[in-house]
Amino acid sequence: MAARVGLTTERLTRAGAELADEVGFEQVTVSELARRFDVKVASLYSHLKNSHDLKTRIALLALEELADRAAEALAGRAGKDALTAFANVYRDYAREHPGRYAATQFRLAPEAAVASAGVRHAQMTRAILRGYDLPEPEQTHAVRMLGSVFHGYVSLELGGGFSHSAPDSEETWSRIVDALDALLRNWPTP
Repeated sequence: MAARVGLTTERLTRAGAELADEVGFEQVTVSELARRFDVKVASLYSHLKNSHDLKTRIALLALEELADRAAEALAGRAGKDALTAFANVYRDYAREHPGRYAATQFRLAPEAAVASAGVRHAQMTRAILRGYDLPEPEQTHAVRMLGSVFHGYVSLELGGGFSHSAPDSEETWSRIVDALDALLRNWPTP
């Protein structure tokens, strides 16, 4: 039956990613995907091992999409311009694809993580930080800080945490990026 409807692992992964954006990443299962394609669950097991495999594939797809967007946004930029572009890519992706964004936080097996586009994310962040002249291990601390701030803000914003008060969330985001730029230019030395 699966061959008849043209199912492939890639098609199922993309459909799973769309499902994640609709219902939330945690709600994605092979059973729900089978319902979407009107096929028996067993027919998907020739393409997917289980729901964890599906979620891993969605996470890898989301990391790749996000890395591609970030690389495009960073091309030819440096300093605060690069930091702003990078931050906005993450925020925009999360707003457009909340389920896929949640998938980027999925814990991957070590071998999958090393082969994923997550490595590109770290490399791009470090490339931005070179513009701020941060040595190691300070770069590692700064990478973690930026990831924490971006993810924390985006998660709170997606959850409606800033929708009931002034000033506008957009204004706060801009101020946060300004503050991060100032902090990176004046990074405290140990």
